[in-house]
Amino acid sequence: MALKMGKKKTMKPKIIKRSVAKPVAKPKQAEAVVSIALPAGEYIEAVGRRKVATARVRIYQTPGEFYVNNKLATEYFDRVFNCKHLMTKPLTATDMNGKFTISAKVQGSGVTSQLGAVVHGLARALVKLDPELRALLKPTGLLTRDDRMKETRKIGMGGKARRKRQSPRR
Repeated sequence: MALKMGKKKTMKPKIIKRSVAKPVAKPKQAEAVVSIALPAGEYIEAVGRRKVATARVRIYQTPGEFYVNNKLATEYFDRVFNCKHLMTKPLTATDMNGKFTISAKVQGSGVTSQLGAVVHGLARALVKLDPELRALLKPTGLLTRDDRMKETRKIGMGGKARRKRQSPRR
């Protein structure tokens, strides 16, 4: 058997073109900047908690709006079902709806837990304002800190809290 000796095929060099991602200028959205006008003067402050969320709630003695993190509370909690009712639950239980300007700073956890923290802080602030309101708020459960937390993950369980190992027998 003889080897076939032919011409070597010349390979053309491959040209690789790399496209560089150019930064795309995003169109500026018209953000609704709400200039909150909190009344100057004295306020009553309380802290509320739920899961990992912490809310610092301030009550001013003048009638006004409900603000959370420098936004109207209805805009901040718009994704939470029935948020308007839940936010004002301590105020309606004590017949003080519309008598205060309320400001809250919330951080941590999710939006629903943040709402629970704001409600807890608002109820505590109302009790600081008038200790006799405790008799109205305590039976409704608004002063009780909900201690349910996310269960911690266990070692050797595949990254889940309650997962069990697979049985080797079939």
